[in-house]
Amino acid sequence: QVQLLESGGGSVQAGGSLRLSCAASGGTYSRYSMGWFRQAPGKEREGVAAINYVSSVGRTTYADSVKGRFTISKDNAKNTLYLQMNSLKPEDTAMYYCAGDPGLVLRPLTATSYKSWGQGTQVTVSS
Repeated sequence: QVQLLESGGGSVQAGGSLRLSCAASGGTYSRYSMGWFRQAPGKEREGVAAINYVSSVGRTTYADSVKGRFTISKDNAKNTLYLQMNSLKPEDTAMYYCAGDPGLVLRPLTATSYKSWGQGTQVTVSS
């Protein structure tokens, strides 16, 4: 199993941007499907974006709430997953987690699809 470590969270004003990173170690990262999830206080963890393992180009999936604003990418050479977040809104405030699982994931925005999780990085968007 890979070990995952998120970074890049912080506080921004509405309309701003952040880029989250998730560094992976200890596994064959290129063969992992990866996802970003978030959890706000009192709410369930929700899938934000995912990139599924395929032999060539990864297929991406986004929650409707972030489509057109967030972009997920995976750099296999650097063993790093990214989430570029633009046009941030106060409702994007949450703890953000990256997750990974080897091979193809059938439900990429479902938390139970992934076995490896990072510790999370906080994103706070003020109005």
